[in-house]
Amino acid sequence: MFVLGLTGSIGMGKSTTAAMFRAEGVPVHDSDTSVHQLYRGPAAPVIEAAFPGTTREGVVDRSALAARVFEDPAALRRLESIVHPLVTAARQAFLVEAAKTGARVVVLDVPLLFETGLEGTVDAVIVVTAPETVQKARAATRPGMTPERLAAILAKQMPDAEKRARAHFIIDTSSGFAAAERQVRGVLRALAGPANKSRSQIEH
Repeated sequence: MFVLGLTGSIGMGKSTTAAMFRAEGVPVHDSDTSVHQLYRGPAAPVIEAAFPGTTREGVVDRSALAARVFEDPAALRRLESIVHPLVTAARQAFLVEAAKTGARVVVLDVPLLFETGLEGTVDAVIVVTAPETVQKARAATRPGMTPERLAAILAKQMPDAEKRARAHFIIDTSSGFAAAERQVRGVLRALAGPANKSRSQIEH
């Protein structure tokens, strides 16, 4: 089973690209969705104990939690120490289940793939990209987004140019859905064969 890591900075169209892989029949594990599920379930009481007042009726209030940790690196590390092992376990369970069903290719959608050092756990990396003007215009439409908040988010993410330099595949989403879908299909064609290509074949 060939494991693709899908990543990209805010506003690049990563989630839309993940949906395109799903539409092609590829199993996708979404780390953000996994976190949302954990916030409604097993992680909530642990987070409440670490950050009192950040849950409502047993569910993590994401806005309250973000306000508590966004400007506090120590608090963010404490939160990550709670959430990351749970997300890792969910990701591993996904991979086991996908292997049982005979999936040839799977996608792990991880927003901070490079920043968290997870690129070494996948066989190849896809970076979703778009020009900076497109990225900022998209990000500006998100609820509560301000230029200052966007700048702070981008400061925590690896620059897009560096991500592209480290990618095995690049999908540019700036030319519309149809163009992005063609690129997704191109990646899958590149991986097709009697046995999925190894990392060394992709890199060379």
